[in-house]
Amino acid sequence: MAGKIVAVFDFDKTIIDLDSDNWVIDELGATDLFNQLLPTMPWNSLMDRMMKELHSQGKTIEDIVEILKRVPIHPRIIPAIKSAHALGCELRILSDANMFFIETILNHLGLKDYFSEINTNPSFVDEQGRLRILPYHDFTKSSHGCTICPPNMCKGLIIERIQASLAKEGQKKRIIYLGDGSGDYCPSLKLKEEDHVMPRKNFPLWDLIFTNPIRIKAEIHEWTDGEELEKVLLQIINTISLEEEEGKSTCASQLLSASDCKLQTISASASAAHEALPQALSVPH
Repeated sequence: MAGKIVAVFDFDKTIIDLDSDNWVIDELGATDLFNQLLPTMPWNSLMDRMMKELHSQGKTIEDIVEILKRVPIHPRIIPAIKSAHALGCELRILSDANMFFIETILNHLGLKDYFSEINTNPSFVDEQGRLRILPYHDFTKSSHGCTICPPNMCKGLIIERIQASLAKEGQKKRIIYLGDGSGDYCPSLKLKEEDHVMPRKNFPLWDLIFTNPIRIKAEIHEWTDGEELEKVLLQIINTISLEEEEGKSTCASQLLSASDCKLQTISASASAAHEALPQALSVPH
């Protein structure tokens, strides 16, 4: 079993096969307005603004939900997630999408309960029925201090929090990080030598890693699509599980050897003590 593994998934273009924000905007016919406003504000703020515009045009939450239910996903992603969970992995999501989009899709796919934690931008439906999308980190009040991440979320800081919580609980768990985008580079830099990172080949994360791979301490495993993601992920899990079993066997063998050695010492000491005893005298009859 892989009880000492935490698999952290990005969402867009990793679990689903495209960007959920773009999917909703395109399907609701708002692409031109989105592209017009994009240079004027951060992406996360723009998505909240677009939800306001779409609501004013009469688009409903139900319209958004139906679009999210049609999101494309590779047929091997669901089995990959279920298999990793069945093997004992703890699964988490770390995404710059938003909670409403992610939970709606996961619930539709029957995957919500397989994940112990979802780290993403908060969202809610207000009293007017409009979807509000907020930043994970409120950059209007303070900066998260990272120069390579978007202002609303530093995934590296979240990975560090996960690492700290695991250490506090005394759990020596390895992390497998799966992602595709430039926002997944910062958390990849935070991984340790015993961890694994799975960048999607020919996507921004893969490009950034292989520009200077020496900066990554974790073991690197590329993948191209859902079929390869499943294959590579399960291979890593099985390899880690085998290493753990071999480590237990080695430890048991060492304990057994030490025990044998102790018994041999006791036996040798007893034999020497026996030889040192005076021989019994013959009593003549």
